[in-house]
Amino acid sequence: MVPPAAFRHRFNDREPLLGSFVKTPTSHSIEILGLLGFDFVVIDEEHAPFDRVTIDHCLLAARAAGAAGIVRVAEPTPAKLLAVLDDGASGVLVPHVSSVAKANAIVSACRYRGGARGFSNSPRAGDYGGLSMWDHVAAQDDSVTVIAMIEDPKALDVIDDIVAVEGLDGFFVGRGDLSVALGAPSPDAPQVRAATEKIASAAAIVGKPVCVMVGSVAETATFRPLGVSAFIVSSDQGFMRQAAAKVAADFREIKTTGAKATHEQK
Repeated sequence: MVPPAAFRHRFNDREPLLGSFVKTPTSHSIEILGLLGFDFVVIDEEHAPFDRVTIDHCLLAARAAGAAGIVRVAEPTPAKLLAVLDDGASGVLVPHVSSVAKANAIVSACRYRGGARGFSNSPRAGDYGGLSMWDHVAAQDDSVTVIAMIEDPKALDVIDDIVAVEGLDGFFVGRGDLSVALGAPSPDAPQVRAATEKIASAAAIVGKPVCVMVGSVAETATFRPLGVSAFIVSSDQGFMRQAAAKVAADFREIKTTGAKATHEQK
């Protein structure tokens, strides 16, 4: 099992990291991704049908498979953030961080020292009471990774101030939401590229890492020169769809070829 603090340290050191979104509310895809060597998975509560019990099971699967379990919360309330952290999440991915006030509120909800996270060492994060009060506080403040999603045009106006918020570990560029908000034809459009470069440049100045989602490993080469170090490649559903689509296409080709051969024999 990967030590709890390992992901945060690797992320903050800007080590190249590979992850994927998990959209299917089951532990099995997480185990597969972890066993294949993915560094982290993002359990997507925002856009997939996850409840707290399912998230709890999925975080256990991530630990078992040696992958960091990050949760994209549906909303950044203190209760929601506390729930996933108590259940043992390695970190949180928080949507629509568009102001310094929101960034500070998220950090406060996720940190003990200097913050206002509600205390309990009885859940998984505290080894079910196995860690003393202050050992638990120290371990969580050292290991919990807080990643802000920058995906609103108004966030770009104050990006230098957002990235400077102490306690934010890094940033995810939400190219999909930015594309829609900017009226861009695709995430590869020039205005989205410019926004990505602006976010990455601001993060680099304060020495913080940046993560983006890409459709393939080949696409990572586009972002590495910008200093992007963490990559979310597709999702469990995306991988299944791609593999299934190829099988279906191959079968149609075989069926067509077979039917043609049978016709010619006649």
